[in-house]
Amino acid sequence: MNKKALLAVAMAVLIPLISYFWLKQASDNATAIPNHYLPDTIINHIAKGKMANDTVWHRVANFHLINQLGDTVSLYDLKGKLTIMNYFFTSCRSTCPLIMQNMLKMQQSFAKGGDAMSAPDSSIVQFISFSVDPETDSVARLKKYADHYGIDPGNWWLLTGNRDSIYNYAFQELKVDKFDSTPVNPDFVHTTRFVLIDKNFNVRGFYNGLDSTSLDKLSKDIGLLMLAVDDNPEQLPFDPVLMAIFFAITLVVTIIVIRLIFRKKNTNGSTAATITTQE
Repeated sequence: MNKKALLAVAMAVLIPLISYFWLKQASDNATAIPNHYLPDTIINHIAKGKMANDTVWHRVANFHLINQLGDTVSLYDLKGKLTIMNYFFTSCRSTCPLIMQNMLKMQQSFAKGGDAMSAPDSSIVQFISFSVDPETDSVARLKKYADHYGIDPGNWWLLTGNRDSIYNYAFQELKVDKFDSTPVNPDFVHTTRFVLIDKNFNVRGFYNGLDSTSLDKLSKDIGLLMLAVDDNPEQLPFDPVLMAIFFAITLVVTIIVIRLIFRKKNTNGSTAATITTQE
């Protein structure tokens, strides 16, 4: 086999290998933005001449409730903020104290600043804790509870108000019963879940408020949503379909080149043999 044939064979082997490892590296380095949850509808439309589907994600409704300072507040006042929500009640002596302590640690770590992936700026992160016992948890009681834990009211609301509104919000808007590891009692919302809401008021994650690994993921997801340009996952630096076509064309061209080289070699050999015979 001559040098040209060897070069063609090397190209046939090396180009797909190099391309494969480049694709793998690009895929591994692509940032995985937190998923959306709770789709509302699917819209069918034509894009680039083909039928495509777009999901309209559930946008949680607004609310008007009262915080620990006695102020009436609403979710839609928090434009441009990420929101972490949970449920508690002040007389709880089981999981609530641990959940609220973990929420407090998160609030304090965000307030310290630092790396956006681990401690985002507290000015764009809002904490909201709904009381599931609003008849008992008055404003004064919530204020005393907040002071006991050292909660900063600037970006953490402890909320009370109409019981039906709070419970309907849990089941109809956040749908905590669908993503909790244990059944949620519709008569008493006692869940350990933290719910992450993005700047567009879409649900982007459910996390176990008692699990450190889950809370670490929550912190990282907040950082990713802060850095995200839009709601779509970071696109790979190539079109997979086009790359597959490129591989196929490269392979075909390489095979053709090899065949032409060998055909030319065989033709030259036959010509030389004919000349020798004639002589």
